Amino acid sequence: MIRENKLKKIIKDGGYAIGTFVKMNDPASVEILGLSGLDFFVLDNEHVAMNRESMTNIVRAADAADIVPIVRVRENYQVEILQALDAGALGVQVPNVDTKEQAEYMVDSVKYNPIGKRGFSPTTRAAAYGLSDKKEYVKKSNENTLIVSHCETVECIKNLDDILKIKEIDVIFIGPMDLSQSLGVIGEANNPKVIEAIDLIIEKVKAANKAIGIVSTPEKAPEYIKRGVQYLLISTDQGMIASTAKQILKVVEGGME
Repeated sequence: MIRENKLKKIIKDGGYAIGTFVKMNDPASVEILGLSGLDFFVLDNEHVAMNRESMTNIVRAADAADIVPIVRVRENYQVEILQALDAGALGVQVPNVDTKEQAEYMVDSVKYNPIGKRGFSPTTRAAAYGLSDKKEYVKKSNENTLIVSHCETVECIKNLDDILKIKEIDVIFIGPMDLSQSLGVIGEANNPKVIEAIDLIIEKVKAANKAIGIVSTPEKAPEYIKRGVQYLLISTDQGMIASTAKQILKVVEGGME
């Protein structure tokens, strides 16, 4: 049941991938994003109330539309990570990973033995409900599951050198809004303190030969890509609807003048 994670392959091959946050419960949202050509999406379980059934159906829709499903879990907690991956997500994005110990716990929760300590059930959706060869499933899961670790606090920046030594982490994701809060300039993504912190994180991650992820605007994305950012999240499914609706009204009203 585990398919090749094309997002992980793009990153490994040195390319960049464009995705968005998904905050709506309707699987059609994900199908549309996949059919539109986006590489991946991050299902935002941290900021949106969503039950497990909805999450599973959205991951199922991602498989149908050939878009990579990543789940941003509510917290760095074993059961949160386990249930997202057992539903068939091809990776997790984990907030509030500020120390090496927290990062090691995250890896243990994602990977099966001998790499980690993820709870093993061979009858989950990810394991084809028991129809997969058990050893082959474990091997594919360990190979294909993407680990995206947030860096969004001053504490994380202080501990980043140690976190980057953990081989299994694929992407360090910069959260500018949470970073602005930690730096005492909440909501000011363009504040010099935030920009300086982002530059420092990018420098450290590149030096460690890991991938960098960040929230971006379409206009800013090319600049980030030129700087080596590989994992770009632009807007949300809700945001795309809102911005398109506003643009339609603007065009119509402009034509009436």
